[in-house]
Amino acid sequence: MSIYHPASRSSGGLIACLLVVAISPPAAPGSEGEQRFFSPPVRVTDGLTKAGEGYFSPDMTRICYQGVSTDYPFYQIYIQPFDAAAPRIVEPTRVSTGRGRTTCAWFAPDGQRLLFASSHLDPQLSETERTAIKQAEEDARTGRRRRYQWDFDPHMDLFVADLERPAPLAQLTKTPGYDAECSFSPDGKQLLFVSDRDGDPDIYVAEADGRNVRQLTDQPGYDGGPFFSPNGDWIAYRTDRLAEHQLQIHVMRADGSGDTPITAGAGVHWAPYWHPTRPWLIWTGADHSDPTKRPNYDLWLIRYETDENGFHTSEPLRLTDHPGADVLPVFSPDGSLLMWTASRDEEAGRRPSSQLYVSRLKLEAIDAALAAVESQQPRSEEGQ
Repeated sequence: MSIYHPASRSSGGLIACLLVVAISPPAAPGSEGEQRFFSPPVRVTDGLTKAGEGYFSPDMTRICYQGVSTDYPFYQIYIQPFDAAAPRIVEPTRVSTGRGRTTCAWFAPDGQRLLFASSHLDPQLSETERTAIKQAEEDARTGRRRRYQWDFDPHMDLFVADLERPAPLAQLTKTPGYDAECSFSPDGKQLLFVSDRDGDPDIYVAEADGRNVRQLTDQPGYDGGPFFSPNGDWIAYRTDRLAEHQLQIHVMRADGSGDTPITAGAGVHWAPYWHPTRPWLIWTGADHSDPTKRPNYDLWLIRYETDENGFHTSEPLRLTDHPGADVLPVFSPDGSLLMWTASRDEEAGRRPSSQLYVSRLKLEAIDAALAAVESQQPRSEEGQ
């Protein structure tokens, strides 16, 4: 695995220091239902205990993601080359410092910089690491598998790495509290992120360099995971403002007005993401209405329309039905590929772990399925 040192690596471009490993992983079989909508998923990450939350570079020649190595307890940020014509596992390069919690990598629109959140400046980092390592060792000894929990690390701030020339990480936020869940607007002029600087996690927008911060949401509870729509007019995000831990998908205009719920009910819905060329919004969802059943996370998609009256949606279409978790879906910039985090290794005889998978979308089949759903259900202007 290559390691990227922002302030000390040699010149010649980041890609030059990567070793491509020509591994062609077997395609993970999908159900008949899944095969209607996309090609057999191909795994594109390996060598890490787990990897996920991946995004494409604007030119689709690289992907970025977060992963946990075998010798460190926290996620670090990685990039690796990507071939859209033949996705495969390639050796990654670490972009983050190698210490602290990191998350939410995102390519700038020029493809030359990488935005992410990191807690490597935590003044008590050594103690934080020791505690996490001790817990991991104890879990390994006892065989305990802990329920997933996200840490709102108060030392998390936003940073930008220059991928083209040696330079120190540029720090964009310094306000005490958790700053993460970040991305740039499509034109690169605005920074969208989540912060608990006012007491609970809310959504903020700023200039791309972190100046002129403005708060967009101010409801009790968690608001997070925001992304601008392709035209920059809307923001999709997740929130548990109605019931703690019961995340729902919402959209709002880029100025924070026109908030509209997309999902509702006893479930957890998160990780919304916009299709770049079609009026589709995808997310991860699971039914939590029956406490005696294990909820399974799958990918769901709607068609939407916008007008002067707001945001209107179709009924949702289920894209995956695998018994393992399918989460954090994203589309490629040209709209042809789907990449998401999944646990599908068991079918190949391996212990399941979260890794990144890529499939080619069957766009016309999805459109036809959405049309069929719409013909059976009246369109709702208030969300599902």
